[in-house]
Formats: sequence, structure tokens, C-alpha cells
Amino acid sequence: MELLSGISASSGIAIGKAFLYLEDEVPEIPRYKIAKDHSELEWDRFLSAVGEARAEVKTLLDASSHEMGKEQVELLETHLLMLEDEEFQNQIKETFEDRLENIEWVIRDIVHDLTQKLSFSPDSYLRERTADIADVARRVIYKLLSIRRFSLADLVEDVILVVHDLLPMDALIMNKERVKGIVMDMGSRTSHTAILTRAFEIPAVLGLSRATRLINNGAQIIVDGAEGQIVIDPDAQTLKRYRGALSRYQRNAKGLLHYTDYPAETTDGHRVSLKANIEFPEEVEQALRYGAEGIGLYRSEFLFLSPGHPAEEELQYQSYRRVLKAMGDRPVTIRTLDLGGDKLLPNIQDNDEKNPLLGWRAVRFCLSLPELFKTQLRALLRCSVEGQLRIMFPMISGLGELIDVLTFVEEAKEECRKKGQPYKEDMPVGIMIEIPAAAMIADILAKKADFFSLGTNDLIQYGLAVDRGNEKISYLAQPFHPGVLRFLKTSIDAAHAQGIKAALCGELAGDPYATPLLLGLGLDEFSMNASALPLVKKIIRDSSMEDCRALADAALACSSWQRIALLTEEWMGEFFPDG
Repeated sequence: MELLSGISASSGIAIGKAFLYLEDEVPEIPRYKIAKDHSELEWDRFLSAVGEARAEVKTLLDASSHEMGKEQVELLETHLLMLEDEEFQNQIKETFEDRLENIEWVIRDIVHDLTQKLSFSPDSYLRERTADIADVARRVIYKLLSIRRFSLADLVEDVILVVHDLLPMDALIMNKERVKGIVMDMGSRTSHTAILTRAFEIPAVLGLSRATRLINNGAQIIVDGAEGQIVIDPDAQTLKRYRGALSRYQRNAKGLLHYTDYPAETTDGHRVSLKANIEFPEEVEQALRYGAEGIGLYRSEFLFLSPGHPAEEELQYQSYRRVLKAMGDRPVTIRTLDLGGDKLLPNIQDNDEKNPLLGWRAVRFCLSLPELFKTQLRALLRCSVEGQLRIMFPMISGLGELIDVLTFVEEAKEECRKKGQPYKEDMPVGIMIEIPAAAMIADILAKKADFFSLGTNDLIQYGLAVDRGNEKISYLAQPFHPGVLRFLKTSIDAAHAQGIKAALCGELAGDPYATPLLLGLGLDEFSMNASALPLVKKIIRDSSMEDCRALADAALACSSWQRIALLTEEWMGEFFPDG
């Protein structure tokens, strides 16, 4: 058995047989000279291949657009634009006329050079667009060489798709009924492929770098999309545990949707709020389908990264407004920019920091760039009149930082007043508790904040000094560590003592085994991946606060995470024997 850790792109569990899809970016291409008097014929051959490729993409778009989400339609339209790009065609023509080599080789050289340059760009958007360029070029080259590719649409058995870099078009056309999970060497959470896997609700883990070298075709593997982990050739105990989790989910999936119409209320009348985490406005539809009572975390930085430059105020305003309008009277919590670490803003941040996760990121970054920060704050203030907006600041480490960001909010309000732009004066402003120091002074911070949101992903990472991306020590990132539970309890109690609510928006919020424990600790609000909402709500509705508090008291008295994990498993086995 071997465990790999990567990037969680789409949550869920899949167990099955690996299918290695290891096509090269382009097939082997011949190279030969073209006689000058045959150059027109060669160029006509290129134009014909482009026309065929364009017709193919357009047919797919026309035939399936009614079944696709906005992101998928935009992807196909992007490929059409590339195929119709006169500037790019002119570049190919100039190179061809200069070298007089067969057109396939010319395309290969130009695309190779372009993608190489883009792959080293500090702009994550440009890096991720290399997949689109390669996809379009490969489509044209296959037409030129009269090669019929194996299509993932032709899969006839259930598989876990294992690929080096799944091109977006392949993701669109694949047989989604047969692809139960996706494992990929390349990719990030913002790539088109990642967006598509979430839209299709297929468990996926990306950024594994060596999965295609370690996984044999036909091997049994487990995809844990929520945790970003792959298990290769699992042992009997691991396989049993994951099969149990998967069968419980599948068995209860339809029944769980029944809970979307009911409040998250315990058997003895204690009510909490269940919300969804999103990164893109398009995810609101899924959040509503699964019964989200609001958006507990809208990660605004992806709006900045996608265009490759700081988003203008109007673009931000329209994006935030779109989410608020879609959610109606449900609250929407938008986190201000959390750039830095593994998310860099081109031309402003660089990757030279030795410890980027401890460096110039999040609120520290925003405070050092007043105009960029206030542009976002003005956009947020303006759209506050469109719904129930709450602003949340990440990585607050002390009272001084909190006072500074609140000062910026007041300055942004004054700027809106001068421009005659309306906003809600009483809009709630809260902070994330994700640095151990913030948890330890939560009683002080609670006097200035309207709410807390516990960011357990970073709280675990910083509190336990564990790099979650390092597979050698990832086993140490234990959410049930006694230190982590004490951070949570201290923060929740401090919030309640000051009369404000405490939410949790890390991955722990969507862990059903953590649900009764978090209830017992006094958590007011859970925010998670939308698909996890129904199961968490079922557990809440079938539990009593009295039993949950007893569990939390027992857990806080434990001296190790192993004992706490066993305690929660035993509790779940007793109160939910049928899973």
C-alpha cells in the first residue's frame, strides 16, 4: 500500500481500477522540407485542418451547450476563439514561409516554445492556459496527420482515470458515467480541469507529480477528494474503511437530499447554521441545490488571479453582486484577499520568499497596498445593499492588525459617501482565527469583531508546524490533536462571552466524524463543500446537544489525537450504528 498527497480539486470518495491515459501532448511528427512552389498547397492543408477542428468544437458546443454550465461553455468558446485567432495564424504563416517545413512541425515548434515560456510565468492564469493551447494545437495536428484519437467518451467500464495532464476538452467529452474519479500529475485548484471536475461532481486529486509513474494500469486505487489523497493497492483494513465510507454515502445519498428542506437542529432543539464554501460565482447553484443556508466563505482571490492582474473595482462589484443576488436573503461571507503562499499576484508578488506561508500574504499583503485593498473594500461596500453581505479578514494575528483593517473599512466608506455610492452601514465585519496567537487572544479580538470564523486548515498547519503538502509528514496534520481542539474551544468560548458567533470554514466542518464533536464544543456555524451539507445535517438532526457536549468534554480530557479519534469513532458507532 502507498499513500500519495496532492491537491483536493473535487471532494468525494472513489474506489476502482486505474485507467492510465498516457497520450503524449502531440503524436510523433515527421519533419521535412516543402518546395516553394508547393507552399500554397501546404498552407491550404493547414487552413483545412483548422476548419475541421473548428467545426468539431462548434458541433460539440451546439450539441451540448444546454447541458453545460457557464464555465464549460466558456471553455469551448475559448477554443473556438483560438482556432479563429488571425494573429496566431499569421505567426504560423510567417514561420512557415521563412522555414518552408511541413506545417505540423511548424505548429509543434511554435506551440512548444510558447507553452515553455508560459509554464515559467509567475502568472498562474497564464501557466494554466498552456493546457488550452496544447489542446487546440493537438486537435489541429491530429487533423493534419489524419489520426483518430482514442476518446474518453468511448469508455465502457467504470475506471479511475489516471493522467499526467488531462486537457480540458478531454474532460468535457469523457464518459462521465464511467469516470468515477480522477488522478492527475499536473494541475491546480484553479485550472479548467479542476473546475470541470467540481461541476461534474467527480472526486479528483491533482498536482501529484508522479502518480502516473507509481500507479500501474489496472491497479486498485482509492481517491479521497476531500483530503487530497490517493491510496495505491490499499490493504484490507484501509479498503474496508473506505468501502464503508463510500457505501454509506451511496446508500444515503438520495435520502440525504431529503434533509435539505429541514433546519440543522438537534433532537433537543439546538439550532446551528450550515453554509457552503465557494470560489466562483458558478458554484452558488450547487450550494442552493444541497440546501446551504448561505455562503460561509467566498474566496475572493481567485477573481484576482484569473485575469492575471488586479481586478478592477467594477469587475469585483459585479462578481460579488452576482453571488448576493443569487443567494437572496441568505447571508454571504466574502473573505478579503488571501494572496501569498501558493497564490501569487503577478507583477506584485514573487516566489522568492523562503517561507511564503509565513510571509507576505493575506491581510499583511493588503495592508501594505492601500489602494488595492480599498478598491476591494469599496466593491464589497457597494454590493452590500444587494443582500446580506458579511466581510471577513484572513490571517489576523493581533489587535493592531484588526484595528488597521477596520480603519481601512471606514476610509472606504468615506470614499463611497463622497461618490454617492450607497452601502449598508451596519454590515457585519469578522475575522478568521487561523493563527495560534489569534486563538490565544480570542477574548481580546472578540471585542472588535462581529463574528469569528475558524480556519482549521491553517490553524492545524501553523499550530502543529506541519506542511500539509509534504507527504513525508502529512500524517501529523491531525485535526483531532488535543492542541487543535483547545484552540477551537478557546476561540468559541471567547466569541460567546462577547456575544458573537463562531463559525468554522475549514475542511473539518465537512467531516461527519467531527460534526458531533464540533457541536459539543459550541460551534454556531459550519461552512463546507456544498456536497457535504446533507450528511452533516442528518447527523446534527439525529444528535442531541447533551450527548455532543459529553463527547466534547471527554475529548478535551484526552491526551492524544489517536484516543480522540477512537472516541469519536466509538461514539458514531453507538449513535449511528447503520453508518
